[in-house]
Amino acid sequence: MGEAIIKWGIMAAGGIAESFAGDLAYASNGEAYAIGSRNLEKAEAFAKKFGIPKAYGSYEELVADPEVDAVYVATPHPYHKDNVMTALRAGKAVLCEKPFTVNSAELEELVAYARERKLFLMEAMWTRFLPVIRRVREWLAAGRIGEVRLVKADFGFRVGWDPAGRLLNPELGGGALLDAGIYPISFASMVLGPHPQSVQSTAHLGETGVDEHFSVLLTYGNGATASLNGAVRLAIGNDAYIHGTNGKIYVPGFLNATLATLYVDGEEPETVRDDRAFKGYAYEAEAVGRALHAGLTESSDIPLDESLAILRLMDQIRGQWGLKYPFE
Repeated sequence: MGEAIIKWGIMAAGGIAESFAGDLAYASNGEAYAIGSRNLEKAEAFAKKFGIPKAYGSYEELVADPEVDAVYVATPHPYHKDNVMTALRAGKAVLCEKPFTVNSAELEELVAYARERKLFLMEAMWTRFLPVIRRVREWLAAGRIGEVRLVKADFGFRVGWDPAGRLLNPELGGGALLDAGIYPISFASMVLGPHPQSVQSTAHLGETGVDEHFSVLLTYGNGATASLNGAVRLAIGNDAYIHGTNGKIYVPGFLNATLATLYVDGEEPETVRDDRAFKGYAYEAEAVGRALHAGLTESSDIPLDESLAILRLMDQIRGQWGLKYPFE
């Protein structure tokens, strides 16, 4: 493929798709080439807004376009599995918005198919690709704070009361875990690995039956713990702390981190900043482009086995609350 520009096809024309399309203008190795919506007028309006050459009134037409190199799936959670499969069957590389699927059984099917066909597949956990988070990983790898003993991470906001809306509707995989909770859970996995020894969690299930806020405590074999919270009806903020035996790392607003500070005992604090002019989705798009140019079928930053382990962990957490979605 050489260093050709990756032509992206965007599946669905909602808010997150707009964020991604806007950011592609800043990506060095990719461009928004086509948009597919189940409503042609919506697709055409989206294409006009972002200067996208092709607009399609169905996902099938989008993935059938031979010019499309990679598909970004931006549909609601319960549709991810079928939508990703549609793109994979057309032989496309796929970047799927988080959570990858609503449960691990769905993802197992996608991973098996992608591996069998040797197609690129990645979860759009954009936080992993932010320069600030890359630096945090370098600090950890260099042992700057000693042995990590505790990770604390929260992400929660208070959404308006809309029982039919995406965040509170069980039919759409609503609730805090899939939408917000995956961020702290994925952050803990990045730092401590995706295989805790024990999982203890609790949730408040609201009147629509979904988890409005939850807390989880993970314990790892080396004695480290992770204390994580997520919410969609409670504004708990979005900060992360990593405490080690020789210091700590603080990442305010870790979800879209623009800042992180390293505190090593006996040293001056060290802060890293990202003054980007865009939201931050361009970084994950560029990572996909680099992987495709290198002939890879998955990302080393968020490998498929880790995405699977995270979803299995989320299944386990949800199992402790007795929460099943109507479509499961």
